[in-house]
This record gives sequence, C-alpha cells and structure tokens, in this order.
Amino acid sequence: MPVLPVPHLDAAPLFLTDGGIETTLIFLEGLDLPHFAAFHLLRDEEGRNALRRYYVPYLELARERGTGFVLESATWRASRDWADRIGYTAEALDAANAAAIGLLLDLREQYADAVRPLIVSGNIGPRGDGYVADMAMSADEAEAYHTRQAVVLAAAGADIISGMTMTSAAEATGVVRAAQSVSRPVVIAFTTETDGLLPSGETLPEAIARVDGDTDGGPAYYMINCAHPAHFAAVLDPQEPWTRRIRGLRANASTRSHAELDEAPDLDAGDPQDLAARYAALVQRLPQITVLGGCCGTDHRHLASIADAVQQPAGGH
Repeated sequence: MPVLPVPHLDAAPLFLTDGGIETTLIFLEGLDLPHFAAFHLLRDEEGRNALRRYYVPYLELARERGTGFVLESATWRASRDWADRIGYTAEALDAANAAAIGLLLDLREQYADAVRPLIVSGNIGPRGDGYVADMAMSADEAEAYHTRQAVVLAAAGADIISGMTMTSAAEATGVVRAAQSVSRPVVIAFTTETDGLLPSGETLPEAIARVDGDTDGGPAYYMINCAHPAHFAAVLDPQEPWTRRIRGLRANASTRSHAELDEAPDLDAGDPQDLAARYAALVQRLPQITVLGGCCGTDHRHLASIADAVQQPAGGH
C-alpha cells in the first residue's frame, strides 16, 4: 500500500508533542503505574484528571509558540500481554484504548481555536520491553498481535497510529501493516542504543529499508525516540536518502544507557539546555525534522527549551 499522508503535516513549520509521560507521572507526580502502564489511570476520574493535567502544559506551550501539536495517547503499554499482567480483560483493555483517544479528542476540542493543527495519535508500544529486543517476532506475528489495538484506536477516532520505541524492523513492519488494515497513516519511532544501533542490532538505515521494503513505503515518516542525541546524531548523515525519512525526534533527557536507566532509582533529567542545543543542531542539519518531543526524563520544561532553541535561528520567539 502507498504511504498514507499524515493530516496537515505540512501545514505548520513545527509540531511539538509531549515528553516522557511515564517518567513524569511516576517520578514527578508520584503516581503508581504498574509496568509503566499509563493507560491504567483511565480506570477512574482521578486518573483521567491526572492525565489531563499532564497534557495541558504542553498544549499551552504549543499555543504560546504558535506550533502544531501531536497529542499522543497514553496507550504505549495498552496491548494484550501487558494488560494481562495487570489483570485486564480483553473488553476492559479495549475500553481503556478507546477512553485514551476520547480524552485526547476532548482536549482537542478544548484547544481547537488555540492550537492548529492538532493531531490525535494512537500510541502502540512494543510487545516486549522498550529497551531490549526481548520478544522476537516475525512481521506476521507482530501484525497479528498489534492489529486489535490499532482497530480500537482507529475506531475511537485516532487520526494516525504511532509505533513507539520499536526495537526491530520486524515488529515495526507488523505495526505498519496493522495501521494499514484500518486505513490510518502510521509513524514508526525506533529506539537506539548508545552505539546508534537498534536493540535488535540492526542499523537505522537497515531497519528503515526493511520496513519500507516490506510495506511499500508504508510509514508516513520515521522518528527516533528513547535515546539521547549523543547516541544517534553521528549516524544521521544528511547526504543519505534514508535520513530524509526521519521527520521527528523524541529523545531521552539522560545520556545513560538503557541498562543504566533500568537500574537507576532516580529520575535523570539531564541538561535541558544541552539537550535543546543538540535538537537545534540536528534540525539545522536535517530541516525535514519538524516533529519534536521528548521521552524518558523529559517534561514540558525540556520542550520549552527545545522550542526556544529550534525557533531562535528563524527569528522565533
């Protein structure tokens, strides 16, 4: 199938999105997220309000800076295997995925006149750990596993599907096919290790070539997430055609490796100004990168610094 366009992607010079939702809710808000499952908060009004409070500072930032925004659903862990560990039935899981999109649609209505364009994205995470390629699947197996979540997210009103912290080309291919089956544009975000390789050992160009080859160029674009720019910037050669497929960044705040982050009892918020400078340098080298957010350890303050740094060269705000 051909690439499905992301709604309004070229209608704004810059899109912001959120930061590290799970690390923010756990370490800064003191909330209990079993298995990092932010969707578990959707089970009651108190939890839904906590999620609304989480998103609002980012939307306010987009309003202040005049950018578009991608609202990413709190459903990274809302797939069958993870839900089983928390005790969800299949019906309760479907309801949680639908509720996550419903919450974002409400926020979009609230900010309809203040932030444009505002895209609602249904977030699909890996079947296994987001730091380790610990769940080897074929593309067919990944498609079978992820399709139910894609169906529910699309039916609930998601504009696009995002496959986040993908650790292998095979699983990413399955997510793309799942999104294609419900006629939604799809974005794939790969995570890398400190050497710039995916946890599977694949290089970024290899992974992108495999997914594009197996899905007829299915992803609207690719992102890199859950790694610090120091870990992957060196492999992004602007002269290479594959690099032009990357249009978004959601980096970690910390320069620690995934193994170090797994063992850390604290939140490493890194150096927001240094992180922002690294974003600005990458955007200057690769101007097609227009979707900017964060991952582990980042919050709306990091995004404010990033927006400052990226918009400044253009005489921004």
